[in-house]
Amino acid sequence: MVNTLSLYKPLLYGLMKVAGMRRQVVEIESGTVINFWVPSDETTAKRKSAVVFLHGFGFDGILTWQFQVLALANKYAVYVPDFLFFGDSITDKSERSPAFQAECMAKGLRKHGVEKCTLVGLSYGGMVGFKMAEMYPNLVDSMVITCSVMALTKSISRAGLQRIGFSSWAEYLIPETVKGVKTLLDVAFYKLPWMPNFIYKDILEDMCFDHRKERHELLEELIVEDKNFTAPRFTQFNVGVRASLRAPRLISRALKLTTM
Repeated sequence: MVNTLSLYKPLLYGLMKVAGMRRQVVEIESGTVINFWVPSDETTAKRKSAVVFLHGFGFDGILTWQFQVLALANKYAVYVPDFLFFGDSITDKSERSPAFQAECMAKGLRKHGVEKCTLVGLSYGGMVGFKMAEMYPNLVDSMVITCSVMALTKSISRAGLQRIGFSSWAEYLIPETVKGVKTLLDVAFYKLPWMPNFIYKDILEDMCFDHRKERHELLEELIVEDKNFTAPRFTQFNVGVRASLRAPRLISRALKLTTM
């Protein structure tokens, strides 16, 4: 049976092209490449405010943010990268930290001519976004962060895992069964719509068969000792929300406030 996501993705990619987006793979350095969705018209994009969407740990960038991209691509210069070991982004380096992800994202954006942007981060993408804002304050002008924290300290990790009933983040975020995918989505969604079992099976095949080892390592690198974390003093305007469906309105708000 054909995987439904394999059928859907070409349709989604075609829709993105109609919306003025295109795929581009950027070499950050030898052995490290990042897949981006970027504006097709680079000249027009330079005259618009840049918005960068950073995905969570479940799906790649364009699957995560497809509806927000369609809502905003006409008004803003929208950039949607895939983190390392998601989509077509890959590295032969051993580094797995959020700081390395942030460095690769920033270098990729620079190669696309982005000098200043608003970041929109979901979950894992929010943590990488916070790190980008800390490391590259001249690049990150404002942020809209949802379902995330500045850093996953051991105390936050223990409390979060206890609340959702898992012993590790890998057990929750890298499921090995259809039941595990159902649980992942049920926890992640406010109201998960009904879907037949074969959809969950197709999602499992799509999200978890590639780079399982590397994704485990990414999660291990996320957790830090409480005593080793000090909250940075951000100069950017920040908006924290619980639901990413409000992203278009909040992005507009962030951009207006940073230009006042």
